[in-house]
This record gives sequence, C-alpha cells and structure tokens, in this order.
Amino acid sequence: WPAAGATEAATTAAVTDTSAAGQETEAAGQVDRSQELVVYSNSTSNGQDEWLLKTAKEAGFNLQIVSIDGSALSDRLVAEKNNSVCDVVFGLNAVEYERLKSEDLLVKYEPEWVDEVDMSLGDADGYYYPTVVQPLMLIYNKDIVTDPPKDWTDLCDPKYKDQYNLFQLQGGTAKMITASILARYPDPAGEYGVSEEGWKVIEELYANGYYQQDGDDYISNVIDGTVPMSELWGAGVIRYQKERGVEFGLMLPEIGEPFVVEQLGIINGTDQVELAKDFANWFGSAEIQKGWSDNVGAIPANQKALDMIEDQDIKDLMSKVKIQDVDWALVSEHVNDWVEKIQLEYLE
Repeated sequence: WPAAGATEAATTAAVTDTSAAGQETEAAGQVDRSQELVVYSNSTSNGQDEWLLKTAKEAGFNLQIVSIDGSALSDRLVAEKNNSVCDVVFGLNAVEYERLKSEDLLVKYEPEWVDEVDMSLGDADGYYYPTVVQPLMLIYNKDIVTDPPKDWTDLCDPKYKDQYNLFQLQGGTAKMITASILARYPDPAGEYGVSEEGWKVIEELYANGYYQQDGDDYISNVIDGTVPMSELWGAGVIRYQKERGVEFGLMLPEIGEPFVVEQLGIINGTDQVELAKDFANWFGSAEIQKGWSDNVGAIPANQKALDMIEDQDIKDLMSKVKIQDVDWALVSEHVNDWVEKIQLEYLE
C-alpha cells in the first residue's frame, strides 16, 4: 500500500513463454490461456508483479501487467473507453470502481470464490469483487500517549494539538480516512452533500493536527515522540512494527475502521471475456491469494486465504478491527470536491 503522496511510474512487464499453456487449456474449461491478457493494476509496482507473473506463467497464462498509480489508473481506463486496451483491472478501491461502473466500463460476472469473501465489501450488482482488505487506522506511541483518542472526532480536542500526523491529501490513505469521517454527516442540502457540523469537524481536525511534509519520517516521529500519533494503513502497521521492533497502540473506534478494499473487475470492451473470467477465478482463489499475501504482505479478503496464511500478525490485527459502514457511493460522488475544499480552505 503506497505511502500517502507517493506516486509510481507506470511500468510494464510481460510473460511471453506460452509453452505450458496448451496443457492448461483443457483443465481451464477450454479457455485458451496462451492468448495475451492485459492486466492493469496499481498494486504491482516496485517488483510486486514478479511473483504474480511467475505464478501466472506456471499456470499457463500469458499476462501483460501494466502498473499505474491509483488515480491515474482510473483516468487511463476512462480515456481508453472507446478503444479498450485493458482486459482485467485489480487493486483500485470501491470509490474508483464506482466511477468505472458509472462509465459502463465493467462487465458483470461472478467468480467461483464469491462465497469465500464478504460481499458487503464488494459490489452488490456483481461488477467488482474484493481481493485485498486494508483497514485504515490511527497508531500511537503507548509510552507517550497515556490518554489516547477513541475516535477520529476526538482528535479535535485541544489537548491533542500537533500530536497527530495527517498524511498529505493526495494520498489514498488520507483521502479515504477523511472521506469516512465526512460520510458520517450526510446532508443533501449541505455543501457537497455534507452538513455544517461535518465540515466543522474536518476544519478542526486539520487545524489541530500536524500535516505531513515531504521527507518526514513519520514512523520515527511516532517512536521518538515528536508527533506521537499518525494515520497508517493496516499492512503498514504490521510492516513497521516488525522493521522497527515496536508495538504501536491502535485506536479502535466503536464505529469501526474505514476499510479500503482492493477490488477485481473485468473491462467492458475486452475481446477476452472468458479468459478474463478464468483469470479472475484463478487470481482470487484462496491458494493464489495466500501466495500473494505471503509475497507482498497483502491482507486477503478471501477468508479461506486468511485462514491459510502463516503471518500471525496479520491474523491478530484482523481479529481486532471491524468494518465501518461507509456510503462509498456518496464518497465517490463528492470526494474530489471534498479534497479540493479542504486544501483551499483549511490548509495554508
């Protein structure tokens, strides 16, 4: 999960060796896996695609993976709407998939593993399905923060002034945490669908916090007490605790944590619908999702895969968190306006 504000250059990687593909065709229900399948993703940069390419090749797939940063990825798909290049897309969150769905860019389908995932995390209409879950959290230094906040709204208290780090809003983690707070205050007559109370909370949240600057080592700041609390995504909690040899306090709001869920969809316009479905069945399966987790640290949405993984830290974290019920359709409709308003009016 890229750090807030991070961008990644688009990269491409291809598998062209199809020697095993013919042997796989019969097992795959007559789908010819030797045909090229173009996969777009924002979750395959920095070498993360290597394991997937190798494993897919062993299964007979001929993949071309194109890695593109999150917001640019959905823009690219919309731009290519009338001249589709992509067959399958995975890694984007529900907000981005709602946009693709509204643009009629997704194929309705049902993967074989649908009963192994919580479909409250996916699309009720069947256009996209969850693969990786990412709870978004507030961590804190337990030695310094002796009276920790119980919810994001508690951070507006003056006693927490400059004590918590807020990621830059162009990053996915900050954007979705902020959106999950604003979505608690819906008002059709309010500015961008949010009540005055909701905007007051966000104004105070950003005025009271420390807004991350380029180059900040926010994890070191938490550890040494400079800024002893910070936003963080779930896999980052596990990673940094291992790397730094620390155990963070975790804020666990009664309302739950916003979960950003990476999804998988098939692009409307592909001439490889059956092959795309075959890949979706394969990639989202418990065995492959376990391997994906073991190799890139992802937290699988597939419950069977979660049961199979050996990383006890992931299991422990997931046993503590619960999903906040967020109206992602509302978020999808207004999130860009929300971010712009905050940047223009609340950040100096």
